[in-house]
Amino acid sequence: MIDLLTITNLPELADRCDQMPGMRVFVDLERNGKAARQHGLDTFISTHSMDDVGRIKAVLKQSRLMVRVNPYQAHNPQACQAEVEAVLAQGADLIMLPMFTQAQELQAFAAIVAGRAPIVPLLETAGALDTLEAWLDTPGIDEVFVGLNDLHLSLGCRFMFEPLLMGHVDRVAAAAKGRGLRFGFGGIARMDEGMLPGHDVLAEHVRLGSRAVILSRTFNRADTHAGEKSFEQAVASLRVAERDLGQRSQERVEKDRLHTHELIAELAEAAKAAA
Repeated sequence: MIDLLTITNLPELADRCDQMPGMRVFVDLERNGKAARQHGLDTFISTHSMDDVGRIKAVLKQSRLMVRVNPYQAHNPQACQAEVEAVLAQGADLIMLPMFTQAQELQAFAAIVAGRAPIVPLLETAGALDTLEAWLDTPGIDEVFVGLNDLHLSLGCRFMFEPLLMGHVDRVAAAAKGRGLRFGFGGIARMDEGMLPGHDVLAEHVRLGSRAVILSRTFNRADTHAGEKSFEQAVASLRVAERDLGQRSQERVEKDRLHTHELIAELAEAAKAAA
C-alpha cells in the first residue's frame, strides 16, 4: 500500500487521515527561498508553524507525522540544529530535508539528526540528481522522495512530469530500491482529474514500486463544494485503482507506461509552445 501524504496543519483533517490505513500527515515548515523559486506556479506555499507539529502529533494514533524543515545552510548550521531540535521535541516521526545539491549537505544534516528520527531526502535539484550515488548511502535515510515541482524547474523543463519521461525517476527508484530504501515521488490529483490524470500518475507509481505520494489539494475540495466526493471517498477511489493497477499483466503495464509517457510529451510540448 502506497503511503498517501496529506499536507495539513488542521487537527480535524489529520484526525480523519488517522482513521484510514496507509496515510501519512505532513507538516511543512519550509520557507527559505521557496516563494521565489516557484513564483507563478500553482503550488502550495505553506504557512505552517513549529507549534503545528505538536498540535498535529497530538491527534495521531497510527499515522506517522513527517515534517519538512528548511534547507541546510552550510554558513549557519546552528539554525538547522535549532530547527531539528524543536521538530524532534514536538514529536516528528520523520524529517524531510529539501533543496540540497550535494552529499556534504545531506551528510551534515544527518549528523545533526544523529539517528533520532528517519530522514527523507527530498531530491529536487539537478545537483542532487547528479550526485545521487554519492549521498544515497548516508546513514539514517528511510526514504528517497523526488520532488517534481522544483526538480523540473532545476532541469529546465516546462512540465512538472517531464523528469518521469526523461527516465530520471526510474533511475532514482532503482537506486533506492537497490539499497533497500523506500521511494516516492510527486503529487497526485483525484483519479479522473489533472492535466496528467491521477489514474495515469498512479499507474506509474505502481509500476515503479513507489511507496509514497502527496495528495493534491483536489482531495480536500469536498469541504467547500457541495455534491463532491468526500475526502474519504476520494481516497477510497484511489485505493481501488491502486489494487487494480497492481493486478495488471506486464504487457498492460508497458502499454500504460507508453500511454502516460506519450501524454507527458504532448503536455510538455504544449507548455513550451505556450511559453
